[in-house]
Amino acid sequence: MSQEIYGSEPEATRREAGEAESSRASRGWWDRNADEYQSDHGAFLGDDRFVWGPEGLDEAEAALLGPAAELKGLDVLEIGAGAAQCSRWLAARGARPVALDLSHRQLQHALRIGDGVPLVEADAGRLPFGDGSFDLACSAYGAVPFVADPVQVFREVHRVLRPGGRWVFSVTHPIRWAFPDEPGPEGLSVSASYFDRVPYVEQDGSGDAVYVEHHRTLGDRVRDVVAGGFRLIDLVEPEWPAWNNQEWGGWSPLRGNLIPGTAIFVCERDHRAA
Repeated sequence: MSQEIYGSEPEATRREAGEAESSRASRGWWDRNADEYQSDHGAFLGDDRFVWGPEGLDEAEAALLGPAAELKGLDVLEIGAGAAQCSRWLAARGARPVALDLSHRQLQHALRIGDGVPLVEADAGRLPFGDGSFDLACSAYGAVPFVADPVQVFREVHRVLRPGGRWVFSVTHPIRWAFPDEPGPEGLSVSASYFDRVPYVEQDGSGDAVYVEHHRTLGDRVRDVVAGGFRLIDLVEPEWPAWNNQEWGGWSPLRGNLIPGTAIFVCERDHRAA
C-alpha cells in the first residue's frame, strides 16, 4: 500500500478502478513521490544493484534470470524500472538492458544517477517495441501491482520476448492483503478477506484516484501468467535475512520472519515463434 505523504491527505478506500484511471493515478503518484522514494530507499537499492524486494534478495545471489555469466550480450527489458538500478546491474554484466517506466520523474532520477542505459517512458500495457525484441524481461515491484489488467501486460511482454525468453517479476505477496499494512505487531492480525479483490484506492477530494493498487490471489496470479502465454517455472517467496534490520512501509523484520512479504514469479515464454 502507499506509504508516502501528500500535501493534503487523500481518502483511503476500496473501490473499482479501471485501466485508464489506474494508469493515470500511477503516473501522477510516482511523478509526485519519486524524489521522496529515491531519498528514502536509494541507499538500500544502490545505484547499480538488482534487488527483488524489501527483503533484500539480490539477483547476484538468486540468479532468477539465469547465471550472471550468461547475461552477456542479451537484450533485456526492465519494466517499471524506476531509477534503473537493476538495468545498471545488468549492463555491468554485459547485457543490453532497456529501462522502461511510466513516470517521467523516476526516469529523471535514472539520468541523475547515470546515463549509460537507454530509458523509455511508456505504459507497460502498450510496449513500444517490435515483436521478439528481447531475450529477457524483468520487473522488481514495477507496473504489475498497479495495473487493472495484468494479463494485457503479460501478453505484451510475451509479444516482445523471443521464443524461450524468461519473464521474472516480483509483487507484494498476496497474503499480505489480509493483514494491516503496518510493520509492528498490529500488522500481524488478519483484518480483511484474502479473497476480496476490490482495489485499494487513495482518492482526492473530488473522488479522483491518486493511487491505485490491485489485489490478485496467488491462484489469480498463476492463471494470469498462463493466460498471458507463459509457463510458470518457479515461485520464490524470499525469507527475511538476519542482516536486514530496516522497515520499509509494512515490511519489517518482525513481520518478515513470520509471513511472506514478496512473491517472485519466474516464467518462460514458449519456444514457438509469435
